[in-house]
This record gives sequence, structure tokens and C-alpha cells, in this order.
Amino acid sequence: MLRHLLRTVNLFDTAKSALFLCFLAACHSESGGRAEGRGLVYYETYDPRSLDPALSTDVPTGEMAALLFDGLTQFDADGHLLPGLSDRWAADRRALRYVFHLRPAVTFHDGRPLVAADVKRALLRVLSPETHGGRVWPLLPIAGAAAYADGRARDVPGIEVLGDTAVAFTLSEPLAVFPKFLAMPVASVVPSPLPTDFSQRPIGTGPWRFVAWEHDDYLRFATNPNYWGGAPASESLTVRIIPEPLTRAAEFLAGRVSVTEIPFGETARWEQEHAEWLKRKPALRAVYVALNNRRGPLHDPNVRRAINHAVNVPEILRTVWSGRGERAAGAIPPALGGSDIGRKPYAYDTATARRLLRAAGFGDGFAVQLWRSGTNVELGRVAQAIQSQLAAVGIRVEIVSRDASSMRDAVRKGDTDMAILDWWADYPDADNFLYPLFHSASFGPGGNYSFYSDAVTDSLILVARRTVDQREREAFYTRIDGRVFEAAPWIYLWFPVDLWAVRPAIDGWDVPVIFNGQRWTKARVK
Repeated sequence: MLRHLLRTVNLFDTAKSALFLCFLAACHSESGGRAEGRGLVYYETYDPRSLDPALSTDVPTGEMAALLFDGLTQFDADGHLLPGLSDRWAADRRALRYVFHLRPAVTFHDGRPLVAADVKRALLRVLSPETHGGRVWPLLPIAGAAAYADGRARDVPGIEVLGDTAVAFTLSEPLAVFPKFLAMPVASVVPSPLPTDFSQRPIGTGPWRFVAWEHDDYLRFATNPNYWGGAPASESLTVRIIPEPLTRAAEFLAGRVSVTEIPFGETARWEQEHAEWLKRKPALRAVYVALNNRRGPLHDPNVRRAINHAVNVPEILRTVWSGRGERAAGAIPPALGGSDIGRKPYAYDTATARRLLRAAGFGDGFAVQLWRSGTNVELGRVAQAIQSQLAAVGIRVEIVSRDASSMRDAVRKGDTDMAILDWWADYPDADNFLYPLFHSASFGPGGNYSFYSDAVTDSLILVARRTVDQREREAFYTRIDGRVFEAAPWIYLWFPVDLWAVRPAIDGWDVPVIFNGQRWTKARVK
């Protein structure tokens, strides 16, 4: 998933900032700024689009859906797939048919019992053409789902209700990672019929019950005492809407936010002054530059390899990204199975870069455009560093800065030479860093922004998706990733490392590697 990272803000550079911190520390906000002893307090950078999981297209909506609802499966903070509403499931040998068995005695927040028919009705509602604006692709592998979503069918034969306690799925083609798709917010199970104000006052089966939503200010949740997984350790959770990094950090230091992500520009300061509060975890995302393999000199693999050798990634990582990343020698993050941690990145070697350019017939260099989002400060600085370093080997880079929407449209249409991007995992599996990013069926809107095309890679990706055995599938992932890396469709930069601060009084919270992997069920104020 293409997303945009937070701006860097220096928290303490001015006397005004210091006074602001003192002011916040002395005040109490009745809206969402509860004192730490009164409950858990999290934040979002903007208001959720909705509390209806069928409309989950953004991170705040997805995170809130994970508090209120359950899918048949779920992820933990480390990205492991766990049972959800289904306590067990089985697949046939071809990964074409799955049967999910429901937990007994699960109820919705209003006391209604969960039955298998609720699962089918919830998924049909997501797929229905009348439900506008959701991300339905996790459900499209189900046989008949695409036709139903297009309005060409009145049912989805691939979803079969087996009494009150089980649901079977038949897929249109084998897919070994399908159970992970069912852990995504859009596959959450909702009651039927829905209350008329469901998107504003939702009812689910999740660990938290909805209490209040003051738009652009806060959301409040109370524990679900009847939760099938055990009631959360804390009685309440408030989620505040705090757009600015300066304000978030100030509220954290004042004790009115339980956790906060550290701005990049403040990394060294927080490591020096508050090291005991910090938690680090490798993220499931990649920062890279997509090289449009169909445009001009970038069509030549030698040119793309030369560009990789001409960029001093360690220096940029240290100076711009505060060292919060691990160099990439492929597209699969090291935390995922299939990543080859022994593979070496492209070495910074301008002599090799010039030799490769001469071999490709571009000894005198050439001109290209590098697109960036004007709202992303860090990636803008990375773009400037790349521009300077490529100039040393004769490649003249013009930086094109656009708003996020315009840039995204241009990249998807293939109108850019180079574009600096970050890709966040939708589901924690190497497949999510291969099929969308490098399969030819994913050109443009699907995620293949480099327009990389290779028949062997396409074939291997499909074989991997059909391979049920985890070790065998991961061996395919490693092979595919190595083949693509050799073709250099990207400038391979790094995999970020998340850095968060946690209040000393908070126990049981961990940095999630996947956006819906932290449900706050174990977190509590000591």
C-alpha cells in the first residue's frame, strides 16, 4: 500500500516550543486528554473515514475497526496470523477450498449470537455494488465475488454456509495466503440487520465497545466484558485526533498520551534524553525509488544497475533518515519469511556506475525527472540527495514536486521516469511485496509502479501463491526477490525501523508491524 510518512518537526528548537510544552503540562483537556491514571490514550493523525469496516480504506479506519470488530482470522503485533472468530480452519491440498469453523458462544456487543450466516451476509455487503468506496480486493479471490461486485450476479457461490458453525470458501484459483486476507478490516463480521446509524455507532464482536465519537477531536471505547478472547486489561481507551507531531510529543511528555511515534528529526535527542521509554521494531515497509522500466534509458537493466551503484544509500540513511532503517537488498523486509538476509545491497561505486552507463551507450549521461510528494519532507530530502549523487555520474535529475494525489495519479499512469515512494504491508507476507509490486498484472494501480515485466517472474509468483507448504513458498519468495533485484527495477533504499516512546506506567503494549495488529487488549496502566 502506497502511503506517506510523517513530517519531521524539531520539538525543542525555539523558546516558544518550550513554553508550549509547559502550558500543555499544566492544563487538562476534557475532550480527549485524559490523565494517564484514568485510562489508555492513543491517537490518530486525522479523523477516521468511518467506523464501518466495509469502508476501510485508510489507516485510522482500519485501526478503529480492529478495536470494534473481528474477522475469521487476525494478526498480532508481530504480524503472526492467529485464530479470530474462527478457532480452526483447513484447506485442501490445492489451496482452493477452505473451511473455517466458528468459535462457540460468540456474541455481538448488543447480545446477538454470532452464526455462520452473519459471515456470508457481512462479506456480501462489502462486495455489493450498493456499498460504495470500500477496498474489496481481499475478497475477490472467492469464486463469483468479482461478478457479484460488478452487479453481474445475485450471489457468490464461493461462500457456503455450513449450518450455524462453519463457512466454506471456494476460490477462483489457488491462493495459499487467503487466510491472511480474512484478517484485514474489510473482512470483519458485522451483525445483520445493521442499525441505521451503524457507521457512527458501530456494533461488533471485538474487544472494545463504542462509547462516543466527537469528530476531529476524540473517540472513546469501553471494554467488552464478554469478549471471547478475554476482556481487555484496561477499562477504557480514548483515541485522540492530533494531527501535528509537535502537539503529539508535547501531550506525551505531559502524560496525556500513552504512546507516541518519534519524529525523525528528533531521534538523537530522544535517544539521549528518554532512552528508557523507547521501543524499536523493524517495520513491514520499503522506501524505494521506482524506475519506470518502459521509459527511455531506464528500459536498460545496466542503466538501472548503474543508478543503484551511483547512490550512496548508507550516507542518505544516516543523514536524512537518522539511521532508522536497514539497507535493502531486495523488496522483502527482513522480518518476513523469504527475505535473503545474506544478499548484499548494491555497493556505492561510481566507477562501476560509469562503466555500466558506457556499456549501455550513455557514457555522456542523460536527463530524467524524479517525482516526489510535496508534503513529505523526509522523502523530499532523500530526493535532493539522490539528485546530487546522480549528477556525479552524468545523470541530470529534475525534481518534480506535486501534491500526493497528483503524484499518485502520474505514477499509476506511468507518466514518471522516477518516483520516490514507500510501500506499507497490507498483510504480513512476502507475497504482498512481490505480487503487487512486480507482477505484470499489477501495472499501475495494482502497485507495480516500475512497470517491471518478466514472464519468468510472473510464473514464479503464481507458483508461490499456490504453494501450501510454508518453507517451499518462502524458497520461491527468495528466488523471485533475487531475480528481480538483479534486474534493478528500483533504486533499493531501505526498510524503516519504527521508533516509539511508551510511558513508564504503560504495560503490555508493543509496536505493531501491521496497522491492525495492536488491539490494546493487553495494555494497561500499572
